[in-house]
Amino acid sequence: MIDNDTKRLSRLAAILTQLQAKRLLTAKMLAEKFDVTTRTIYRDIKALEQAGVPVLTEEGKGYSLMEGYRLPPIMLTESEANALITAEQFILNNKDESLATAYAGAINKIKAVLNYVTKDKADLLSNRIVVKNNYERTKVSTHLSQLQLALTNFNPVKIEYLKSDTDTPSERIIEPFFLYHSTQENWLIVAFCRMRKDFRAFRLDRIHSLVTMSGEFEPHKMTISQYFKNHEVK
Repeated sequence: MIDNDTKRLSRLAAILTQLQAKRLLTAKMLAEKFDVTTRTIYRDIKALEQAGVPVLTEEGKGYSLMEGYRLPPIMLTESEANALITAEQFILNNKDESLATAYAGAINKIKAVLNYVTKDKADLLSNRIVVKNNYERTKVSTHLSQLQLALTNFNPVKIEYLKSDTDTPSERIIEPFFLYHSTQENWLIVAFCRMRKDFRAFRLDRIHSLVTMSGEFEPHKMTISQYFKNHEVK
């Protein structure tokens, strides 16, 4: 009986994690994932609701969590913590200040939920990883975080862009498509340029100023692979 209760608690926690990771899940999808019957899933969902978890039921579609609901911090294994610490060194060495600042804030929150032993080991590992690229951590741009938000929210962006062959910035309105990390270690934003009426790659270190505009643009049908077939990006 105790073993069954333990299995159910583990499954309830896993279902909650799945609901947080996806917008909508059906009872059939959950039943197949956890190798139980749909009737068992119905009982599990009811148990979560009785525990105060705001599970929304869309008739004929499935289950989702109420917008804004978040799980409490999840404890990481030592290997998971090490993976994040390793990623931290690559991100801190990237050439955009906004990304480095945002990741530093996120990693500090993650470190706060580690137990003391794991945290000490994570700090040790952080000091024993060397990323040769941009070793001095030179920052040449500050716009990556803002462009990430514009990209995911389909907001057009007004930029003043300094081309390599001129000292005078030109004003462009662009529709962000994807972000690209170049072989020169600089970030680029590939976007539809309304002035040129075509896709262009803009180096972030040449963006003199940037303003996110109101409204949304229609998502483009071109895929990233199609873009690379037709354009050269260094």
